[in-house]
Amino acid sequence: MLAAVGAHLGALASADLAARVREGRLDGAGRAASRRERKRGLTAGSSSRWAGAITRTTDDLWALAGRNLLTDRTSLRARTEQIEARLAVPVGGTHGRTRGYATQAERWEKQQRLQRLRARAAAAECRLERGHVAVCRGGARLARTQHNLEAAELTQAGWRARWEAERWFITADGEADKAWGNETIRWHPVERWAEIKLPAPLAHLANRPHGRYRLSCQVSFPHRGDEVAAQAASGAVRYDISYDPARGRWYMDASWRTDPGEPPAIDWLRERPVLAVDLNHDHLAAWVVLPDGNPAGAPVTIPLMMAGLPASHRDGLLRDAISTLNRMAKHHGCRAVAIEDLDFADARARPGESRPSALTRQARPVLPSAHRQHPDRQVQGPAHADGP
Repeated sequence: MLAAVGAHLGALASADLAARVREGRLDGAGRAASRRERKRGLTAGSSSRWAGAITRTTDDLWALAGRNLLTDRTSLRARTEQIEARLAVPVGGTHGRTRGYATQAERWEKQQRLQRLRARAAAAECRLERGHVAVCRGGARLARTQHNLEAAELTQAGWRARWEAERWFITADGEADKAWGNETIRWHPVERWAEIKLPAPLAHLANRPHGRYRLSCQVSFPHRGDEVAAQAASGAVRYDISYDPARGRWYMDASWRTDPGEPPAIDWLRERPVLAVDLNHDHLAAWVVLPDGNPAGAPVTIPLMMAGLPASHRDGLLRDAISTLNRMAKHHGCRAVAIEDLDFADARARPGESRPSALTRQARPVLPSAHRQHPDRQVQGPAHADGP
C-alpha cells in the first residue's frame, strides 16, 4: 500500500515540478497564483492536503535550484577572472602579486579552458534570465549511476528499485489543532499505529472509515520517541515516509518547529569571555576578549581563500572555518561570538564616501536556543542578540 501511494503521489509531484519549471521566473503574486492553480489541478487526483504538500515541495525545489544556479554563475565568473588575470601576464613573469603561467603549453591549455568557462557562464546567465532551472527528482547523482552500474556495484534491477523509491512522495505537512498533529498521516504515541489518508484514486482500498488505511505493523521512534509523542499529542507534526530497497525497510521521520524562546541578555553574555571575529578578504581574524576588555592569549588567523574554487570546495572551507571558531569558543568558555558587520548601506547612500562612519557589531550566543527536531537527526541554529 505504501508503495502504491508513493508511486501515485510521486507521479503527481513530477508533473507538478515540470509545470513549475516551464513557468520560469515569477514575482510574488505570480508564485502565489501559480501554486493556487497547480494545487487546484492536483486536488482531484489526491486531496487538498496532499496537493498542498506537493506544491510546497515543488516551490522549495525550484527555489533551491535557482540558488544553485546563481552560485554556479558566481563561481564561473570568479574562475574566469582569475584565468584572465594570469593570461594578462607574460609566461614566467609576474605583475604585482599575479604570476603568469609557467610554460607556453600551460598558457594555451588555460586559454582553451577560459573559452569553455565563458560558454558555461553565458549559458548560466541565459538560464537565469529565462528562469529555467534544472531539477532532477530522485537525484542527479543516482541518475548518472545508471550509466556505470559496475562501478556502483548495482544491477539494473537494483538501480531501478532505488530510483523508483527516491521518486516516491509520501510527505504530509503538520497541521495545528488536528488530531495527532496531522490529518493526512497520523501516528498514535500509545497504541503505536499509523494511518494514511489515501488519495482519491486509491480510496477504495481503505481499511478504515473516511478513506484511511491503517498499517498492519506498529510504528515506533526509538530515538527521542518521548519528544515525538509529546508533540503529536499537543501540536503540529510533519511526517515523511521513505523506503530503503537495500535493507528492505520503511522509515518514518517526524519533524516540527519549536519555540526559539527569548535570546540571552547582552549583560549575561558579557559576564564570560567573548570570541571577537574580524572578517577580511582572504581570512578570518579571531581573538578571545575577557569581560574587562583585554585580549586573552594570541590572535588566531583562519585562512579562507575561496576565489575561483568550486561550490563544494568553498562550502567545505567555510564549514571548517566555522567549526574552528566553535572549538575556540568552547575551549575558552565563551558565551558569545562578536562578528564584525561593516554595513555599507549608509555609505552607499552618501556618494563620495567609501566607508561607513562607524562599525556595528552583533553578539551571537555560542549555545543555541532554537532547533528543529527530527527523530533521527537534529539541526541546530544559534539564537541572536544585538550587540552594542
